[in-house]
Amino acid sequence: MKTLMVECGVSARHLHLSKEDLAVLFGEDASLINIKDLKQPGQFACEQRVDLVGPKNTIKNVRVLGPERKQTQVEVSLTDCFTLGIKAPIRDSGNLKDSAPIILQGPKGQVELKEGVIVAMRHIHLHPDEAAPFGIKDQDMIKVRTTDNPRTLCFDQVLARVNEAFALEFHIDTDEANASGLKNGDLVEVIKE
Repeated sequence: MKTLMVECGVSARHLHLSKEDLAVLFGEDASLINIKDLKQPGQFACEQRVDLVGPKNTIKNVRVLGPERKQTQVEVSLTDCFTLGIKAPIRDSGNLKDSAPIILQGPKGQVELKEGVIVAMRHIHLHPDEAAPFGIKDQDMIKVRTTDNPRTLCFDQVLARVNEAFALEFHIDTDEANASGLKNGDLVEVIKE
């Protein structure tokens, strides 16, 4: 039986900025400065960082990821939500309607988001050529099992994101990584039911 093994990518708290919010936080002529390419094609970690200001606490120096997006999106863990004093929904990236509010503080200004904070749903990026042999379609819910790990477990409700622009990678946040003992580059197995 053929198995699909996938590298894990642990997603630390981060944010994606719109062009307008980038200008407010970092200055009118600011552009995102790439310091490291990420596994997903065209995605990169930026030099820029901002502070997340919640009703309870502030989390400082949160990394901005590029490129710019149409709408600013902040991705945190549930532990971060407790720290900040917010209730962010667990959602797929881009689904920001009625998500949690936050204040972003940059070196040049402040942005108050009425919505835009989510806890990213665990997901797996697949190219169609990788998904098709296993009958996986975009937006399917699948299962992923850890391998060679002393805390072996199965992740249920993993969102499959299939697109020609994607590279094969399983994304979880830091809470899930800590609980399962997974780190960047560890292999997990997709379970076909």
